[in-house]
Amino acid sequence: MNVQTKPQTAPLILDTGWQLSRIGGGEAQEVALPFDVHSALLEAVRIEDPYWRDNEPETDWVHESDWLVACAFTHGPVEGRHTLTLDGVDCHAEVALNGHVIGQLGNRFLRHDLDATEALREGQNRLEIRLLSNSAEAKRRANEAPFPIPHLFWNNRIPHYNFLRKPQCDAGWDWGIALSPLGVYGEVRLHRTDPLRLDDVLVRQHHQGGKVLIEAELHVDVALPVEAEARLVIDGQTVTTVAHLWPGQGRVTLMAEIESPRLWWPAGHGAQEMYDLTVEIGGQTRSLPIGLREIELITDKDDIGHRFAFRVNGQEIFMRGANWIPADALPQRATPEAVDDLLDSALEANMNMLRIWGGGTYEPDWFYRMCSEKGLLVWQDFMFACNLYPAQDRDWLDGVRREARQQIRRLSAHPCMALWCGDNELVGALGWFDEAKADRDRYLALYDRLNHALEEAIADEAPGIPWWPSSPSVGPLNFGDGWHDDTSGDMHFWDVWHSAKDFEHYRTVRPRFCSEFGFQSFPSTRLIESFTEEHDRNVSSKVMDVHQRCRGGNSRIVETIGRYFRFPESFEDMCWLSQIGQGLAMKTAIEFWRSNKPRCMGTLYWQLNDTWPVASWASLEYGGGWKATQYLARRFYAPVMVTAQPDDATGEIVLWAVNDTGADVALRVNARAVRFEGEVTEISTWQAVCPPDRAAEVARLTPGTLAEDAFLHLDWTGAAGSHVGENEYLPKRPKAYDIGTPRITAETGIAADGTPQVTLSTDRPALWVTWDLGGDTVWSDNCLTLLPGRPRVLTAARQRRSHLPDRAPEARSVKG
Repeated sequence: MNVQTKPQTAPLILDTGWQLSRIGGGEAQEVALPFDVHSALLEAVRIEDPYWRDNEPETDWVHESDWLVACAFTHGPVEGRHTLTLDGVDCHAEVALNGHVIGQLGNRFLRHDLDATEALREGQNRLEIRLLSNSAEAKRRANEAPFPIPHLFWNNRIPHYNFLRKPQCDAGWDWGIALSPLGVYGEVRLHRTDPLRLDDVLVRQHHQGGKVLIEAELHVDVALPVEAEARLVIDGQTVTTVAHLWPGQGRVTLMAEIESPRLWWPAGHGAQEMYDLTVEIGGQTRSLPIGLREIELITDKDDIGHRFAFRVNGQEIFMRGANWIPADALPQRATPEAVDDLLDSALEANMNMLRIWGGGTYEPDWFYRMCSEKGLLVWQDFMFACNLYPAQDRDWLDGVRREARQQIRRLSAHPCMALWCGDNELVGALGWFDEAKADRDRYLALYDRLNHALEEAIADEAPGIPWWPSSPSVGPLNFGDGWHDDTSGDMHFWDVWHSAKDFEHYRTVRPRFCSEFGFQSFPSTRLIESFTEEHDRNVSSKVMDVHQRCRGGNSRIVETIGRYFRFPESFEDMCWLSQIGQGLAMKTAIEFWRSNKPRCMGTLYWQLNDTWPVASWASLEYGGGWKATQYLARRFYAPVMVTAQPDDATGEIVLWAVNDTGADVALRVNARAVRFEGEVTEISTWQAVCPPDRAAEVARLTPGTLAEDAFLHLDWTGAAGSHVGENEYLPKRPKAYDIGTPRITAETGIAADGTPQVTLSTDRPALWVTWDLGGDTVWSDNCLTLLPGRPRVLTAARQRRSHLPDRAPEARSVKG
């Protein structure tokens, strides 16, 4: 073994100079990577905006066509082996270099490393990527399957995408447009990889005795027998080893121990300490920012069933968050800047976990770096959702195995990673389709093949990140009803929305961890104006129906408004009031479930963001504007919160304090009765100590404490003014009260430090008063209860970047 590694030249990054053309006709246009075809055509004014009105099907010809993207580049002398690496191609494609086909691609979620040695030339070269029609490929595969593999036809406007390894929501979803984008999303680079290529780095952490052992496993592809020196650098230490490698796939392991480690903590529990880790082999280097933390999923049996709780660095932490879907239906628009704004909004609403939903995509590295820097934990689904899948196909399943192992390794260094979950709702899907109901054994066997392949990948790679088989799931190898069993595992609870139950129905279940639940609302009128003409602005119009993907969704929103509020007089009030209803639904569920801590140890509502302008369950509308729910979330997700809950058995109102910090919190809690004509009566003040391991009962208010026309208003403070908060509780639905018409004044101004501010005042109690909802400013508070004689000052906490037209801010409140 006398072959030695040689210093590697920098890779040739091929990100400019590309020409895009439709195969079979159409002029070429210049594009730069990353790009998607729809966005490129939009920039060239070759298609109209698919988000505008009912334009969506007018662009179907894009995904029904094949496309060629090509570039020319110059290369020096060709010595040794060369690899062309494509980080992300969507989805089925043929890659040719100088007329030689060097790769047939078929997985959006794989990095492709293609041997370019024989095709590469000194001097001028031409690289072509032929993007094949996703929809045509899906149809072909479905037709060739030995038996039907049902797909979610009531959500997917474009059929059979369960045969494709690409985001399932690209075919449409009950909140998503169906565009089926094609494109090249990651980097394309040509690099010399002789005699070996560094493909992946898997990082493991072993925490014991106050020390951390870092294990870096280097995965290499070897062309010739070689003796190579590998190096790891972290925290001032350099560890080296000499590896003797043979042709094929190889692994080299390096270890370093860190004493007195600076630990990484989720948001609200400590600093997000990071280390720089560098590995090198064969002249190829990878630099990975990592955080040192130990994460466990606690599923011990108890007297209820089985727990479902996360423990970080030995401390159990209640997870407060939401579900994440792709940041935009057009991948080119999902820029780091746009995503960073959405993640900031999650953090500002006191979230500490996001679930990356299995019908979207594994996000790029920079997404997980952002989450790690902000202290946002990530529940990561593998990319399977709500369908049955062709796991009888050996080639398809082998591709899934490669995808899983590559993604596990890629994401292993990010401290935000808290869970690998096998799929979204695939167990439930076994009961959704006629074929599976008629022959459940066959389709259950397919599911087991797929799920077991993913479980084996986690077990073999052993990244030190917990595994959970499916969401929802009662537990491993349990195919029970995770939608209604609240004794074990994680739960999806959709009875309130899909079964049109009252908001109060949330209080009939006490999940161990609720990973999906939600309620819809319309977006702001400002956003609606960005995709409609004036005559479209009616909740029953064709265009508003197009921008509502859940069957009967608009009717359910309107019916719920009538159930809880007096009916609004205008379209604008209807849209705004729908957001109040959505926020009230989430507040009802989350405050009750948090008051059941530690039985319940996490709530992730559906959903944080939108992919296009649409009526949906999101608390951030398309473009990142804050709906009412996002402002309410900042309060119902406060680390320390006091909530009032009815006790149906006694008729009492129980005040609960919830403390998600790591230490006891002493609180002073004040309660008052508020009548809508303006009378405010103080009820009492209590001193309470709330531990971090459970919700603490503060007081009980006997029946009759509140008059029939009164609601309860609470405020609390911790020591030295910490943990300040307010809350309200209405024993009856808002429409049952004579709320009247509050006269709200808004006085704008500038604070001493130059920050814009507005002072809100009212002549009588006003509920859910909002200012500038859906605007570009994130305010210090919003969607609040305003009492007479108690003006509230809102300050501009952050200015967002938006591509939407300006609109004058206004104040709104519920009227009687």
